[in-house]
Amino acid sequence: MANTTSAKKMTRKIARRTAINTNRRSRVRTFIRKVEEAIASGDIKAASEALKAAQPEIMRAATKGVLHKNTASRKVSRLASRVKALAS
Repeated sequence: MANTTSAKKMTRKIARRTAINTNRRSRVRTFIRKVEEAIASGDIKAASEALKAAQPEIMRAATKGVLHKNTASRKVSRLASRVKALAS
C-alpha cells in the first residue's frame, strides 16, 4: 500500500492510464476481429472497408504506447496481405 502522497497520486494515475489503455486495446482487437470476420466470410468489399477502418486505429494505438510500432505495422501488413490474397 502506498504511504507517501506522491505514491498515492501515482497509484491514481496508473489506474487511470490502465483503464484508458485497456479501452484502446479492446478497440484495436474489435477492429481486427471485424477484418478477420470479413475475410472469413469471403466478402472482398467488406474486408477492404474493415481494413481501411482498422489501420488508423492500430497505428493510433502504436503512437499512444499501447502497441509497439513494429507490432502494429506487422498486424496491418498481415491483415492487408490476407485481404489482398482474398481479392486474387
